[in-house]
Amino acid sequence: MSNRAAADREPMTMQTDTPSTSYPANRMAWLGLLTVLALVLLVAMDGSVLYLAMPRVTSALSPTADQALWMLDIYGFVVGSLLITFGNIGDRYGRLKLMMVGALVFGLGSLGAAYATTPAHLIACRALMGLGGATLLPSGLAIVSALFPDPRQRARAIGIFAAMFAAGFAIGPLIGGLLLQRFDWGTVFLINVPVVLVFLLAAPILLREVRVTRYGSIDIPSLLLSFVGILLFTYAIKSAAATGIALPQALAGMIGLLALAFFLRRQTRLAYPLLDLGLFKDRVFSIAILTGLLSLVVWSAASYLSGIYLQSVLGHEVFMAALLTLPGAAVLMATCVGTNHIVERIGRKAALVATHLLISAGVFLLLCTTTEAGALAFVASTVIAGVGYGLSFSLVAEIAVSAVPSERAGAAGSIAETSNEIGNALGITLLGSLAALVFRLSGPGVAGTLNETLGHLGLTAQGVLQGKEAFLSGLHWAVGVGGLLTFLAGVVAWLWLPRKLPE
Repeated sequence: MSNRAAADREPMTMQTDTPSTSYPANRMAWLGLLTVLALVLLVAMDGSVLYLAMPRVTSALSPTADQALWMLDIYGFVVGSLLITFGNIGDRYGRLKLMMVGALVFGLGSLGAAYATTPAHLIACRALMGLGGATLLPSGLAIVSALFPDPRQRARAIGIFAAMFAAGFAIGPLIGGLLLQRFDWGTVFLINVPVVLVFLLAAPILLREVRVTRYGSIDIPSLLLSFVGILLFTYAIKSAAATGIALPQALAGMIGLLALAFFLRRQTRLAYPLLDLGLFKDRVFSIAILTGLLSLVVWSAASYLSGIYLQSVLGHEVFMAALLTLPGAAVLMATCVGTNHIVERIGRKAALVATHLLISAGVFLLLCTTTEAGALAFVASTVIAGVGYGLSFSLVAEIAVSAVPSERAGAAGSIAETSNEIGNALGITLLGSLAALVFRLSGPGVAGTLNETLGHLGLTAQGVLQGKEAFLSGLHWAVGVGGLLTFLAGVVAWLWLPRKLPE
């Protein structure tokens, strides 16, 4: 190992513009925490807020099947692809400065998305929101840590930070549904703007700058390889599911895979890699990251497809669909709060295994849905799986960080956050594309999505039924594959993890 590479394994020390002290944080620190939490909630919510809004969006903008999927997950892919990079940029130029720039970009993207008039316009604005959102999570966590010099208060604040992030994912569909009951679909983005404005006004007063005293260079080729690789591979999957396999899609997929392969190879040769592959040699860390990835893959796909199912298949109004998500959201948030008590009773290993098995059992209940009934099965599914999701959101980062040496905790935390964002986007890409493929193969063939099909002039009653049955088949295939993957991951975790996980 080179001297530079060895130096990269040494701890990085944080410095703030205000000297730290050992006394407990005052009221200003807690107000600063609330300021950061408001943005964290928005970033998490915008990963899921469109799930119930998609029927309205597709009716207004008439996107193709692959455009509809891009609207949903371009945000998550941009955030996930840039989290680690922006963490490094914040180290160099200052976390608060980067966070304020990111908040401004996020707000401008939200404003543009609220008034989008075409699918391409909305996709571009969602990408801009992702660019801003990628600056907020790593910078926000570092700033929150600096606000609380007392270790006990700092641990409590970080726990609140993690719970708020999980809550945002959970309540995103609910907030979207409630807004759509009274307002146009653009309001699900417009609500971000006043929160961003309040943050930009309050942050210079309540928060202080945070930097590290040592940092490595940012490897631009690694950034480009990872971003291009993810997007091209995603494009190939989406296009193939929506329109069938053709030469352009195949070439894009191959180039994307090659770019990702070169990215991984490059990380092994850099002293300051964007992705520290050495961390994955620890089986506890690897299982924790797999848990974070898979739980969001299944959650995002099931939430998106269920939102369409409740409205377009069962015919529920958006407000009723939002209410049906409430029990699962409440259970998820309660589990986040009570995870420590659960872990004290059954241990970390059992809790991590239970995460997979509960998610699997929950989503398998969606296989009981039909074109005529399924609301109760949906509620039961979200309640059972919600316990698993809550455990995952609370446990993954903690277990991942505790599994590695303290000097590598920052890198481990960044990878844990990235696994959540990438998982959120991959769920729509992989399982959403599987559902789209099944619909294309078994539907009436008049359009690529269920909402387009139901709005087609001259569609017969038989065509309506065929379209709904085709969508339901796609839903069943997607949740069946997702449930199987999480079940197998639970078995692997039980067999592979040591009996007692590191504290």
